Amino acid sequence: MDENFQEYGHKLVTWYRQNRRDLPWRRTCDVYAIWVSETMLQQTRVETVIPYYLRFLSAFPGVADLAKASEEQVLKHWQGLGYYRRAKNLHLAAKQVCQEWGGDFPKTRDGWLQLAGVGDYTAGAVLSIAMGQPEPAIDGNVLRVMSRLLCIREPVRNTNVVRRIRKLLEYWLTNDVPSDVTQSIMELGAIVCTPRSPQCLLCPLAEGCRAKREGCAAELPVKVAKAARKKMLVSALWLEHAGQLLIEQRPEEGLLGGMWQLPSLSEERTEDGGSELPSALRLAESLMERLVAGSLLADEISESPQPYLVPVATEKHVFTHLEWEVHVCRPVGLALEKLFGQSQKRMERMIWVPLEDWDKYAWPRVYEKILEKLLSERVNI
Repeated sequence: MDENFQEYGHKLVTWYRQNRRDLPWRRTCDVYAIWVSETMLQQTRVETVIPYYLRFLSAFPGVADLAKASEEQVLKHWQGLGYYRRAKNLHLAAKQVCQEWGGDFPKTRDGWLQLAGVGDYTAGAVLSIAMGQPEPAIDGNVLRVMSRLLCIREPVRNTNVVRRIRKLLEYWLTNDVPSDVTQSIMELGAIVCTPRSPQCLLCPLAEGCRAKREGCAAELPVKVAKAARKKMLVSALWLEHAGQLLIEQRPEEGLLGGMWQLPSLSEERTEDGGSELPSALRLAESLMERLVAGSLLADEISESPQPYLVPVATEKHVFTHLEWEVHVCRPVGLALEKLFGQSQKRMERMIWVPLEDWDKYAWPRVYEKILEKLLSERVNI
C-alpha cells in the first residue's frame, strides 16, 4: 500500500468538513432518517430527493409510523420519485424492524442485509454514517473516485477490483471518523470527481491521483457496455362515464407493482422509425374488445363504423432498462354506461373512481403527467 495512502484519507476528510453541502440528512444522526435518505438517493439526484425526503419524514417520522402505514400511502408519498420497488422494500423492512427486531435497528452488516431491499451499499452507508462503524459503502461515486486515484484500468465492477477498493476503504475507515470518510468520498464523486469533465484542479487528492498524473482521469472508470434498453409501445384507454374514470392496478410483482394506471396493453416497439400510432390504435382496439367481451357493449362495437377510438395523449418515459411510449385513446360514440355496470369478475383489478379523486391513488409518473395534461384540457376530452 502507498505509504501516503492514509494521508490522502485525512486530506479528503478535511476537505469534506470545509466544503460539504448542507443537506437535510446531514443534520441528523437518526438511523431511520439516514436509511430513508440513502434509499431515496439510489439512482436519483440529490436535488430531486430533498423535497421527497422532507415530505416522507413529515408523513412517517419514525420506523413505527412507516410500518403502520398502508402500502398505498407509502407509494403515494413516493410518487414521482421512481424506482418504486425501493418504496415497497422500505415499507417491508420497516415492518421487519418492528416485528422481528423489536423496533431497534440491526447493529451489524449481516443484520441489515436481512432487511428487505437492503444491499451491501445501503448496509455500509447506514452503519458508517449513522452508527459510526468502519463499514465500507461502495457505490458508483466511490468506484469512480478510487479507480481514478489508483488508475485502475480493469472493469470497475470486477470482483477483484471491488475487493481491492473495499480493503483500502476499510483502512481509511478504521483510521478516521467513519461517517466523514464515507460521505467525503461520496461528496468528492458528486461535485468534483464527476463522471464527465472531472475538476482535477479543485481535487484535494490531485497530488496523489495516478489517473491525473497519467492524463487519463476522464477515461476512467472502465465499464462494461450496458445492454440496449427495450422499447415498449403502451396503449391505454381513457374510459369515462358520469364523472367516473376506469383505472386498473398493476400486479403486485414486477415493474411499478401495485400502482395504478389507465387500462392498458403493451408490446415491444418496432425499430423502423415510423409512427407508432397505427400499432397503438390496434392495441387499443384489442384491449377494448377484451374489456367488453360478453357485455352489451360488444355488439355495439362490432356494429360501429371504424374508427371508434381516437388518440388523445402521448407520453414517453425512460426507465433504467426500459423505454415506454404511451398512447392514450378514447372511445367515441359508444354507450359506456353498458360497461360501467358490468361484473367485477370481468373488471379484475379495475375500479371506477371519481375524476376529482384520481390523485388519491399512487400513479407512475408517466400516467400522472398524462392525467394532469388531459384534466387541464377538459375541452379536448
